Amino acid sequence: MDPIDQLDNLAKRLSSLIPEPLQATQQDIESSLRSGLESGLRKMNLVTREEFDVQNAVLLRTREKLEALEKRVSELETQD
Repeated sequence: MDPIDQLDNLAKRLSSLIPEPLQATQQDIESSLRSGLESGLRKMNLVTREEFDVQNAVLLRTREKLEALEKRVSELETQD
């Protein structure tokens, strides 16, 4: 599920808990809740899944290069 859809669903679920007399302002409340949730999530400094996957791939390539270099150094040390 798209994070925006999840945020919308959470805002709707929270606004559904509002007592009947306040239901007339439900859209305003949903908008305020959504805005507050977005603001809170932005302050958490989270990364997107795409950014995480990119960094994970970079880390994997770096680890592979490091292992290859360690192996090469070990081979060179045994030659001397």
